[in-house]
Amino acid sequence: MLYIHIPFCKQACSYCNFHFSTSMKTRDAVIDGICKELEMRRPELPAGSVPSVYFGGGTPSLLTEVELGRIFQVLYDNEYLTPPTSGSPNEPTNQQTNELTLEANPDDLDEATIQTLAASPINRLSIGIQSFYEEDLRFMNRAHNATEARSAIKKVNRAGFDDVSIDLIYGGQTTTDDMWAENLRIATDLGVTHISAYALTVEPKTALGVNVAKGKVSNTDDVKFDRHFNKLVDHLTSHGYRHYEVSNFCLPGHESRHNSGYWSGQVYLGIGPGAHGFDGQRTRKWNVSNNAAYAKAWAEINTPEDFAAADGFLYDAESLTDNDRYNEYIMTGLRRDVGVSVSELERLFGAEKVRYFTDSQRGNVAANLFLDTSDGVYRLSRAGIMRADGVGGDGFWV
Repeated sequence: MLYIHIPFCKQACSYCNFHFSTSMKTRDAVIDGICKELEMRRPELPAGSVPSVYFGGGTPSLLTEVELGRIFQVLYDNEYLTPPTSGSPNEPTNQQTNELTLEANPDDLDEATIQTLAASPINRLSIGIQSFYEEDLRFMNRAHNATEARSAIKKVNRAGFDDVSIDLIYGGQTTTDDMWAENLRIATDLGVTHISAYALTVEPKTALGVNVAKGKVSNTDDVKFDRHFNKLVDHLTSHGYRHYEVSNFCLPGHESRHNSGYWSGQVYLGIGPGAHGFDGQRTRKWNVSNNAAYAKAWAEINTPEDFAAADGFLYDAESLTDNDRYNEYIMTGLRRDVGVSVSELERLFGAEKVRYFTDSQRGNVAANLFLDTSDGVYRLSRAGIMRADGVGGDGFWV
């Protein structure tokens, strides 16, 4: 799998703590660096076409047709992807076996941009809606308005995108229960195939976090989070969506293959400033979260030896212990509807870890935080899902 981080945004959302910049000064140099990094680091992934490419950010929908085309040409030249074959209009191309996702903001999705994306290899869009209400969007300092939120989904559907995910945020200070219910109704009426829904998190170094700390804005409310989460699950499951991860819902066949790969421990390469990667075994690597430093470093890298010498400046790495790997397996397994299989746990980590896990969960089983575990699989109940991090933490090896 391949993740490409596009670290530019028009403006800063009040709650966001991802790496991005509203300055475009380094844009050309960062794109140059991304293309060079893709070439240099190709051997870190297995040979053959990657199953998924995810353009995240930041705001990848800011990419021009030329920039996007340039990146795809590098992907083809370095055999991350196989160029699409020509054939009859009804004949599937080999490109359709890959999931190619691009994150987009509604205000970027004018007709020209949508046509550019429709003509590109991109076959899945993830649109940062967050809310269909002006009050929420202003509070979050989003660049789009409520009208653009609705129209963006309609326009991409008309353009032929049938794999469309949207992000929604619940529990915020401006979002009433009725507004949240209406957000969900609008989303399902528009027929989106995938919904990622997150509680509004107050991060300390964001604009929202600063305002909460100063008392200018009230803090979030856990009771409200619970109400909104229950509305979320009830509404989407009643409309045929599978609740396949704590924050993710999809219509049949529309799971995010890329994110599912993260959660199941697959190999992925992270390209661009602030991007993370994992070798599928023990090594996690991440790039410097500084656009200027990233661009400057890649301008001077021309050989594998140059790249190796940039360790500690351009990128850092860590080696996961057996306990780290076990803890991640428990957390990601419990957050998904596949749960944690005792037999798989023993195969990967041994009988001692199985005994430790099952002993750690006896109280949670008694508290009905799991569904029936008689088949040897620990899957969270609704009550357990609402306490997923705590239940997972109970099973950690510390």
